[in-house]
Amino acid sequence: MFKTRLLSGILLMIVALVTVISGGGILFATLLIISLIGMSELYKILDVHNKLLGCVGYVGAIIYYGLLWFGYEEWIICMSIGFLILLMAVYVFSYPKYHADQVMMTFFGLFYVAMMLSYVYQARELPQGAFLVWLVFICSWGCDTCAYCVGVLIGKHKMAPKLSPKKSIEGAVGGVAGAALIGALYALAVNHFAQVGAPVGMYAAIGAVGGLISMVGDLAASAIKRNHNIKDYGKLIPGHGGILDRFDSVIFTAPIIYYMAVLFMK
Repeated sequence: MFKTRLLSGILLMIVALVTVISGGGILFATLLIISLIGMSELYKILDVHNKLLGCVGYVGAIIYYGLLWFGYEEWIICMSIGFLILLMAVYVFSYPKYHADQVMMTFFGLFYVAMMLSYVYQARELPQGAFLVWLVFICSWGCDTCAYCVGVLIGKHKMAPKLSPKKSIEGAVGGVAGAALIGALYALAVNHFAQVGAPVGMYAAIGAVGGLISMVGDLAASAIKRNHNIKDYGKLIPGHGGILDRFDSVIFTAPIIYYMAVLFMK
């Protein structure tokens, strides 16, 4: 099991490396596919993944990405309102086929998965984006690794005992500190090898904040699974589960890192 999980993790990192370095259309298309799969995993929880309600969700994600690709971001709020109206139309005209919680999950899925993940692409398109976008993964997976190691070594106080009994406050502090350190070392590395001029302090701060937010993403995904009595969202990635099991923290860190970069790295 450990070897399968390790090999899957390495393969996932290689795919992420190639995709992010390629940027542009390849990264965009990859994120769209990942978003649709992730939405499908979420929709399966309430059995709308292969029904009309779920199809409306998938179409909404495709339209959203289309607006993003063609530079019509100002229409996203309008699209969101139209998406909600269309969902409610399906709900009322097919009543009582669907329940209100299914409609809310479908609406939630567009924002939680597709829109949040799209910030990986948006971060890649920023100045220094080819380097900055890696902070999304460094914060998420780096924090997770550091938190696990520190938690195993000195973890005593439970952070969320009912939701995730193995996570400790000491591990969380270690994860945030580790993500900040990795962010700083990453900035030093790209400055040395690529002459980028990345601000070390800012990369460390983004690493710390991103690491903290990534834990919220991880716990949020766990809470949804526990509410619906499922172990994993899917079986797509051997040893890891589904897309949402692997990208639960990335979903939260991507928009945070994007907006921190926009606000503080002008």
